[in-house]
Amino acid sequence: MTEADGSSIAATPETCAQCGKILVPEDRVAAGDRVFCRQCYASLRAELEQAVGSMSSDINYVAATLGAVLGGAAGALLWWGITVVTNIAFGLVAIAIGFLAGLGTVKFASGKRSRGLQLISIAVSLVSYAAATYLVNMTFANRALAAQGEAFRLAFPPQNLGLFMEVVSLDFGLMDVVFLAIIVYEAWKIPRPLALPPSALA
Repeated sequence: MTEADGSSIAATPETCAQCGKILVPEDRVAAGDRVFCRQCYASLRAELEQAVGSMSSDINYVAATLGAVLGGAAGALLWWGITVVTNIAFGLVAIAIGFLAGLGTVKFASGKRSRGLQLISIAVSLVSYAAATYLVNMTFANRALAAQGEAFRLAFPPQNLGLFMEVVSLDFGLMDVVFLAIIVYEAWKIPRPLALPPSALA
């Protein structure tokens, strides 16, 4: 663009978004929609790395486990409750087990995230899913026994581990595998440690 007298209008110099320093090409670092000088970028990067690192340290694993158990139990009871009310075992509702277990893990760990928390969340989700499956299958089995005039009833907790496994495995099929995989994914994803993108410094 030129003025009426033909002279060129000087372009506005590019400045660092942090310190306002005028940037030259060799001192320019782009990060998202902002540009920084190398020194400011390195300083901000170090602060972010420290913040992310602190999220995976000094974790109260006892509290995190309690949160996972409470979340997993809430998800299991939600699935069972809906089944009792509707007489239909909605597998998609079971996904809440993984989500709530992961959420409980992070909440009770004061927002911390780590590989250890992921393992806790997954383990609790698997146990909660097995317990919920037992409750759902127990409900349908007891209704069937009642309709047949049988006096025997499945109880919770189950009489023994063998009976528990037998009831849990009833009608276990491909969709159960799919739902279980989603539950594990949700339980793994929520407590996952944050990861910064690669540094833009050469």
